[in-house]
Amino acid sequence: MYEGKYKLIGQEMSMFTRKLEAQLRYQKIPYEWMLKTNDNREFIESRTGTRFIPALSTPDGWMISDTISLGPMLNSRFSAIPVLPETPVQKGTCFVLEDFFNHWFPRHALHSRWCYPDNVKVTGVRFGMNTLLGKFIDEELDDSEKTEVANFGEYIHKAFGVGACEVQGAGPAHKEAIQRDFSRLLRLLGQHLSNHDFLLGPRACLADFALAGPFKAHFLLDPEPRTWLGDHLEVMESYVHRIWEGANDGSQWLEDDALAPSIYPILDYARDHYQVFAFTSISAAAQGEKYFTLDLGDGAFVARSMKRLEKARLHVQDELLRVGSEKSSLKNTGAISFYLEPSMFD
Repeated sequence: MYEGKYKLIGQEMSMFTRKLEAQLRYQKIPYEWMLKTNDNREFIESRTGTRFIPALSTPDGWMISDTISLGPMLNSRFSAIPVLPETPVQKGTCFVLEDFFNHWFPRHALHSRWCYPDNVKVTGVRFGMNTLLGKFIDEELDDSEKTEVANFGEYIHKAFGVGACEVQGAGPAHKEAIQRDFSRLLRLLGQHLSNHDFLLGPRACLADFALAGPFKAHFLLDPEPRTWLGDHLEVMESYVHRIWEGANDGSQWLEDDALAPSIYPILDYARDHYQVFAFTSISAAAQGEKYFTLDLGDGAFVARSMKRLEKARLHVQDELLRVGSEKSSLKNTGAISFYLEPSMFD
């Protein structure tokens, strides 16, 4: 039923497309790329029912677009290389960190991509290559193709980038705050990944793919955020490379459901930053408020409330309760309390 080649449908500058590709690469799942272009957009969206990417076309005829659902499904289908632990602390940590990276890094990714004119120009050409020409970004362009994509960055900036940054409270006025936040989190990641191959030790998990996605698609690719990496550039490049190389035979997560000490500060950061952001956003949406104001220590910003964060929160809640994480030592970190609350829309 599962034999055959999968088709990864998306774009090279999409963090969620790269997140899915990271899992396909690590689990050594046979796949081929299908760039989403202006020519095939209508067909893809009619099959998936959404304009969002990525999508995965399976050998058994499915086309699925939600990476949160795809992760566990591929883990089950390709169980010879598992990417989801079965123990309460490690599995709970995996889902908490996946949610954190999925929904916190878009603020930094969108800001760094669309709030710096030089970056807009470079990434616009790359978007044009994927979207207009159906070409990969490492391919050569002739003169007419260069002309066709030359101003595509400014078009996307106006049509999408400005509004996307506004939704996240990450516009040009928040440059210093976004860069400070990114720097603090990067330092914690660098400290951990300098001593451990992956988030849970020698074997990657679903959260690693959610972390690798924005680095592959944004922070290591775009010229502006690449300058933010500083001394951590090599660490993050090596980390992404390890995932893209695929799993090593016999690698396991840490014994006795343990976590490396350096992962706890990352959980603390998720608790004190993303989870506060998400709780405020969900609360505002539940009260019918379109926007909310929040200050996480770097100055107040206004962002649009997002009801979909509640859907993601309840997904994590379900996984935590299923494996008994609420009865484990993970509860003592405070990083799962946010997920154990009843639905805010009841």
